[in-house]
Amino acid sequence: MKRPVFPFSALVGQEKMKTALLLNAVDPAIGGVLISGQKGTGKSTAVRALARILPPIEVVGGCPYHCAPHDERQMCADCLRRIRAGEQLPVVTRPMPLVELPLSATEDRVIGTLHVEQILKTGERRFEPGLLALANRGILYVDEVNLLDDHLVDILLDAAASGVNLVEREGISHSHPARFLLVGTMNPEEGELRPQFLDRFGLSLTVAGESGVEQRRQVISRRIVFDGDPAAFVADYAADEVLLSELVVRARERLARVRVTDEMLGIAVALAIEVGAQGHRADIGIVKTARALAAFLEEEEVRLEHIREAARFVLPHRITTVALATAELLEEKLEEALRRVARERDDTLETQPPSTSEVDDWEELPMQVPGSMAASNVGMLFTFVAEKKKLSSKPMK
Repeated sequence: MKRPVFPFSALVGQEKMKTALLLNAVDPAIGGVLISGQKGTGKSTAVRALARILPPIEVVGGCPYHCAPHDERQMCADCLRRIRAGEQLPVVTRPMPLVELPLSATEDRVIGTLHVEQILKTGERRFEPGLLALANRGILYVDEVNLLDDHLVDILLDAAASGVNLVEREGISHSHPARFLLVGTMNPEEGELRPQFLDRFGLSLTVAGESGVEQRRQVISRRIVFDGDPAAFVADYAADEVLLSELVVRARERLARVRVTDEMLGIAVALAIEVGAQGHRADIGIVKTARALAAFLEEEEVRLEHIREAARFVLPHRITTVALATAELLEEKLEEALRRVARERDDTLETQPPSTSEVDDWEELPMQVPGSMAASNVGMLFTFVAEKKKLSSKPMK
């Protein structure tokens, strides 16, 4: 029996966490998300719920890697050989894979086992797939990632970045596709993640329990109702879940058509430079995240508010100008960076006047500090969802 899963749309509050998860679902190339927070803040619940709203996938029947039957670029060597030989590959539909990696997992369990002795004896290659194979084209969830062995964390992040799992033993190698949405959760009270690993996550955020009395009451009430009759509770939110799923699918289809102007690229670069981000992951991450947000919001072009929202997820864990900073201090430094970039842009506007729409957009930036963004822009995605929900519930005339 499948255990019931609390609906994603029934989660109270935590818009920032839900936004980061949905944006990664639209574009897994963002690089995954690291969610930090104390126990009992809904981290695991949100990840498991996400898998249920993502659309099912078509796979090659019998393939241990869930290869896409109509995309040779995402096929393993065996499926590619079969299709190029003219074979009609069997196609089946299966739910979005969700693989949870236990802390006790060994390297062989994660990457798979290459049976070298059998290869040497018989000449026949035998590979036993691991968790990375099971997670291909799905979600790989690592709870308490900060407690995982550093070597395994490095393997996960390398596979997530390259989309390939390479196993080498005694001069013999085997590779297979490993494209997955990586989600890591952790309780900072149990230890931090090393900076070199932290930077490899595309997005990061810190969550806390709801502080408002009414929201806490809703959390308790919904959980009690769900535990009492899971099937009925899930049915009550079925329409909302379908809507979210449809919005993700449409955003994926629109993603490649979303334009990113040189102006927006320049702002992303300026923000990354302001916080002292090393390398170029921050710049790329801001642009990819902003583009995914624009696609979800059914926009044709990345705008300034999309860049600002993306920066809230991409930059805090890459700020190098402050040592041993708290989450609050990082928010403050990000606010300062946004204001400095705004002032520099204002100076440029004086000498190179842009279009009226660009001026109007940019003039909002100095007023939009992280605190106010948390109250408005973080909910931008879910304000859009609420409007879609209202439209879908209107009776036909």
